[in-house]
Amino acid sequence: MGYLNSVLSSSSNQVHADDAPVSGGGLSQNGKFSYGYASSPGKRSSMEDFYETRIDGVDGEVVGLFGVFDGHGGARAAEYVKHNLFSNLIRHPKFISDTKSAIADAYNHTDSEFLKSENNQHKDAGSTASTAILVGDRLLVANVGDSRAVICRGGTAIAVSRDHKPDQTDERQRIEDAGGFVMWAGTWRVGGVLAVSRAFGDRLLKQYVVADPEIQEEKVDGSLEFLILASDGLWDVVTNEEAVSMVKPIQDPEDAAKRLMQEAYQRGSADNITIVVVRFLGNQEGSSRGASA
Repeated sequence: MGYLNSVLSSSSNQVHADDAPVSGGGLSQNGKFSYGYASSPGKRSSMEDFYETRIDGVDGEVVGLFGVFDGHGGARAAEYVKHNLFSNLIRHPKFISDTKSAIADAYNHTDSEFLKSENNQHKDAGSTASTAILVGDRLLVANVGDSRAVICRGGTAIAVSRDHKPDQTDERQRIEDAGGFVMWAGTWRVGGVLAVSRAFGDRLLKQYVVADPEIQEEKVDGSLEFLILASDGLWDVVTNEEAVSMVKPIQDPEDAAKRLMQEAYQRGSADNITIVVVRFLGNQEGSSRGASA
């Protein structure tokens, strides 16, 4: 915490502003949810995590779009996904009528467009994506890679995404069926190279490392309290249950995200740390956040 406090209070000492911890948040126009984010390079010398928090209107619906994107092989893929995925999604003709298929199409379209933009690059770049789309009383979580989404429902921590690792039985089978292989090189890796089995980008491994999202839908009702999206810089050192118990007493989601970021740093996370917290306000007395930040 000393490190984070010193950076937050003396940003004038930062040569590269992009490498300083950042946080912020806001409130939906309809007052149904608030959100906060916090992001830091942590102990890494470079920053490859990106996040997006966006509230939009589509066909008269207030839509919340939240994402965490953890890059590898550089920041190019994660930055591209941040800037393009949600725009591609809300332009999809079936966004409201068939949201799940729109999400799957947007993930794959964004991946193929990124790969086209990479034609003159010599080094592969890739990115995870853990996203949450709020449409009315529906929460749709889509995931590619090992960033993770966890909800608190009725006081209980529930993972609503699955980390895509090469040694999972079905993932290994899919990779081998496509002609690839999984081997141990410090951890299980696709082709001995990549420690996630699904990602955006990664052109040289694209045949095996797909950007097909797994999508889970949850109902936004009185028992759904909040959602945490985070890169593995948090989940490497904090369990789902610990994260939920830390966020529970903190009504302001920006403060909650900062609390998790500080905890991950204190526990020795060796990675970039990025967290988005979305709090559902319909069932929570006294949960009021004055204005959008």
